[in-house]
Amino acid sequence: MSTISDTGRPLPVLMIPLRRCGSHALRLRLNFNPDFYSPYPLHIVDFMPLLPLYGDLSDDRNYFQLVVDVVGLQAASMVKWPDMVFDPVEIFEALAGQPRSAHRIAWELLLRAGERHQARVVMDKSLDNVHYAEELLSLFPDMRFLNVVRDPRAQVASINRAIIHDFDTVLNAQTWLVAYQAADKLLAAHPDRVLTIRYEDFLTDQQMALRQICDFFGIAFMPQMLDIRSSTEAAQIAQRSALWSSNHFPPIIAHADKFKQQLSMREIEIIETACRPYMERYGYTLLTEAGLPLTDEMVAGAEACSRQARQQAWDELKIHNYRDYMLRQCRADYLAGLRQRLLREPLQERQRHSEMTD
Repeated sequence: MSTISDTGRPLPVLMIPLRRCGSHALRLRLNFNPDFYSPYPLHIVDFMPLLPLYGDLSDDRNYFQLVVDVVGLQAASMVKWPDMVFDPVEIFEALAGQPRSAHRIAWELLLRAGERHQARVVMDKSLDNVHYAEELLSLFPDMRFLNVVRDPRAQVASINRAIIHDFDTVLNAQTWLVAYQAADKLLAAHPDRVLTIRYEDFLTDQQMALRQICDFFGIAFMPQMLDIRSSTEAAQIAQRSALWSSNHFPPIIAHADKFKQQLSMREIEIIETACRPYMERYGYTLLTEAGLPLTDEMVAGAEACSRQARQQAWDELKIHNYRDYMLRQCRADYLAGLRQRLLREPLQERQRHSEMTD
């Protein structure tokens, strides 16, 4: 399998399967190699619930609107891509004759950014896109996947405190399991396309893990990757959000067990019960009997608690880090505005307009 894309464009790579796995730490270090480019992710997954509202994408009017809106999503991102401004008309015309897909539009933006930086490999850190892996492979048959696994107890504990997911262990354990099942399906179908590494192995030996990844991508390992303090990008994003504050410092091995202070034993058992097969596969030692399966009542209670905790988290973010709050709210408002506009102009009306102009 060649390490260079046969399309003449950068080799596309997707990191999977779930955020809060140390993904920024890896991305920032790999970015030291000029042959590699991975900007802050677009997270097109947040856009996908809107897709049915666009109707038949074979209709040029509908697809051009989608192009305009995906370009707008990139512009609304809380971390901008340096020196990149996209023209929706140019993107629409460049994609003529290709499969019509929100993912294809998003990747066109990313590939162009990579080409601007003269990269041979471009990686999207939108890990949730693991759920669209087969569609992505149909669009990009040479795509590769970096599967970064992490102890589910540590990952769920981190997700619980992030503003990007739910705010309850029950719900986030479910999210973890579904994401890893999707990655497992991809690995079974395309084993040569997937490299799996454990985040804990990166913590204990950064050089070994990074060399393994670089070999898989077909790029050179660079010693600068081990000096994250010299990364300007790492310094910048560390100041943007509490979620990224540790990214300008070397990893702390002891943090692998930090979940023991963050989770109750009941929460740990819930996670271990749901995720036991994967924990055993990847070498994570159980701390409980793993005999506490999820019930509908537990999930319903978790959803109610999560809603309340989400509002509290946004209120606290607004007080303690107004810049982070406003940037995230701007993106959320953009997506909400798209939904309102699409619902305000029903599909039938847009289709009638299209027929009148044909």
